[in-house]
Amino acid sequence: MTSNDTPRDPHPYVGMWVTADGFIRQELLPNGRYDEARGQRRSAYTGRYTVSGDHVDYVDDTGFTATGDVRDGVLFHEHLVLYREGDHRIPREGTGSRD
Repeated sequence: MTSNDTPRDPHPYVGMWVTADGFIRQELLPNGRYDEARGQRRSAYTGRYTVSGDHVDYVDDTGFTATGDVRDGVLFHEHLVLYREGDHRIPREGTGSRD
């Protein structure tokens, strides 16, 4: 095995990102591809992504482009707010504060 064959650690943003209601699930794959589900529709959008610092550029398989930025561990992707799956900041039903 040469040094070029050594696997690299995946980027820290690789993994599943979800909206607070769980309707949109966007998986950033280690190979630079993404797969986005919407509700029961699996692979509603697929394409490739690149990361530069905290900025993410997306190009879906139809050529549509979009961007996102990660701030404080939250992915702001166009009009969406996505959290890492299992993030403690995702609002849970019935856990809202009561005044």
